[in-house]
Amino acid sequence: MRPVITRSIRDYLYKKAERGFTLVEMIISMGLLLILLLVFAQILSSLLDVQIESESTSYLQQDNRFIVLRLTRDIHEVSTIIIPGSVGEQSNTLQIQVDGIDYTYTVQNNNLILTDNSGSYALNSHDTTVSNLSFHRLGKINGKNSIRVQLRLTSKAQQAKGPDIRDIQTTIGLR
Repeated sequence: MRPVITRSIRDYLYKKAERGFTLVEMIISMGLLLILLLVFAQILSSLLDVQIESESTSYLQQDNRFIVLRLTRDIHEVSTIIIPGSVGEQSNTLQIQVDGIDYTYTVQNNNLILTDNSGSYALNSHDTTVSNLSFHRLGKINGKNSIRVQLRLTSKAQQAKGPDIRDIQTTIGLR
């Protein structure tokens, strides 16, 4: 059975719909909408910060892995270490010879540059910078030498906490 709506209630609802919203109702609804928009903006901002931080970490890890693997491969195959010249020396440049080809590692304009017979190449991505590069030759005078590599990778991504920085130190032995 359908409820019967009396004429006075029906007239009241019809007149209410005809009148529209009051000023107080509009202010309350706009306030609630503003609060909802602010919450969504804060969530979106947090998501973007997490994405930037994640990308920054990813770029640093990729560059770290690539640089260390490239140096390891070249140093393992070395026939002559030219710079640093002798055991105990330290330099911001590494120059080695592999199968008659000279390879030079150095920092230029915050990029780790590898120069060989065919040209120069940046080993880090455009999202990171390299600084504090040093090569220290270790070992015995007539024995197998090692090279201690130290460098700092810094992310270019702007984060609230500041740039992501990785200090890298590894020692690579000659084979």
